[in-house]
Amino acid sequence: MDDKSEEVLKDFLIPDYILIPGSEVETTSTIPSCPVIVFINSKSGGQLGGELLITYRSLLNKNQVFDLGENAPAKVLHQLYATLEVLNSKGDILAAEVQKKLRIIVAGGDGTASWLLGVISDLKLPKPPPVATVPLGTGNNLPFSFGWGKKNPGIDRQSVLSFLGQVKTAKEMKIDSWHIIMRMRTPRQGACDPIAPLELPHSLHAFHRVSKADKLNVDGCHTFRGGFWNYFSMGMDAQVSYAFHSERKLHPEKFKNQLVNQSTYLKLGCTQGWFCPSLCHPSSRNLAQLIKVKIMRKHGQWEDLNVPRSIRSIVCLNLPSFSGGLNPWGNPNPRKSAYRDLTPPYVDDGLLEIVGFRNAWHGLVLLSSKGHGTRLAQTNRVRFEFHKGAADHTFMRMDGEPWKQPLPVDDDTVVIEISPSSQVTMLATPLCPSKSLDDPSSPRIFRDNEDDSSEEESEENWEERRKFGAADTFKIPDGIEISHLS
Repeated sequence: MDDKSEEVLKDFLIPDYILIPGSEVETTSTIPSCPVIVFINSKSGGQLGGELLITYRSLLNKNQVFDLGENAPAKVLHQLYATLEVLNSKGDILAAEVQKKLRIIVAGGDGTASWLLGVISDLKLPKPPPVATVPLGTGNNLPFSFGWGKKNPGIDRQSVLSFLGQVKTAKEMKIDSWHIIMRMRTPRQGACDPIAPLELPHSLHAFHRVSKADKLNVDGCHTFRGGFWNYFSMGMDAQVSYAFHSERKLHPEKFKNQLVNQSTYLKLGCTQGWFCPSLCHPSSRNLAQLIKVKIMRKHGQWEDLNVPRSIRSIVCLNLPSFSGGLNPWGNPNPRKSAYRDLTPPYVDDGLLEIVGFRNAWHGLVLLSSKGHGTRLAQTNRVRFEFHKGAADHTFMRMDGEPWKQPLPVDDDTVVIEISPSSQVTMLATPLCPSKSLDDPSSPRIFRDNEDDSSEEESEENWEERRKFGAADTFKIPDGIEISHLS
């Protein structure tokens, strides 16, 4: 390594006495301007995760780079901040600067990044460290939302040095997080615990049963809780994602790079009937036939939300990226936005954008510059109520983690409710497509030349468009990424 690179790396290095409890305090004349802790999912991106781990450890102090397969991030960060507090109490200037300037790098899929965000939120620090995300998954919606790209990165020294330089200059941006709770009566027979795909590494950390001691627990009911930062979805898109993860566990040799993963995902979309659901699935399985949706309007009043009967997938979106960088909400026309009480989507405004899709062809409309899903609502709270006996299971997905959710057929009060939780801080590059209320550069109104298409397109019009070439117009191009957890 040349002298220039060594000088640059001093900005990121953390000494051992801060990282290893009980180590002898070191005296140093260099205070890092951008100290980092790096978490890498070595199983992400085929072989890329493991190779990236080697590169980071060769450039930085190996004790500040952690393999998530071997080190629990909650334990690592808890120990680090405990050590920093002790050193701060003794007047250690370097420890104080590290705690003040610390930035986190996480390399993995969307689920891995969400896992780290959850850990940081749970620590409830006075000043949580901001997070930069390295895109090692298939869809990489979180990295893309903040300008870090969606293609798997280079793993050589120069690529890592370049990324560290971006982390140093990145701006901080707060984003909302969302709490989700599902409650149902204890079934007379059978279990209703979420069924994870065989491959998920974190045992559905995003969604789990609450303990009996939890204040959310209700006698005679199963109560599950979780949280997300990017999206929650239910329906056919989650079903395809579930099939993808299960297939990858059964045949890991087929999933060695991002392009192969995307191709397999699209093939599964076809075999699961996502491109021709009317032929493969009865209309009685459409979400509008299974659930009632309510949203919270002003003054704390619940209102019924009309969901078109053809909708087979609903996405509750917090960030402007879904299925590998596509924006389901799009850019509504300002006049129609005002009429429907819609506002520009910000990542820190306490509102979710709720979008519906009929099938995969509908989703491919997003490839158009003015394409969007069926905009259903903006709200800070949403509730899904399953009709009694409507289905014995459904598929759900949060931030790259899909699961199959059994439903008790004898219960008419299965309720899923999403509400605001807290905020975390991300690191964003100048290419960041997300908009913040606190960012002066974010537009407060939409431009007049933005989407002026009809907001709700009738089924007849859609069928006519499909017959006359919509499928060719929005054919699947090379390089589409679909989100998943690695």
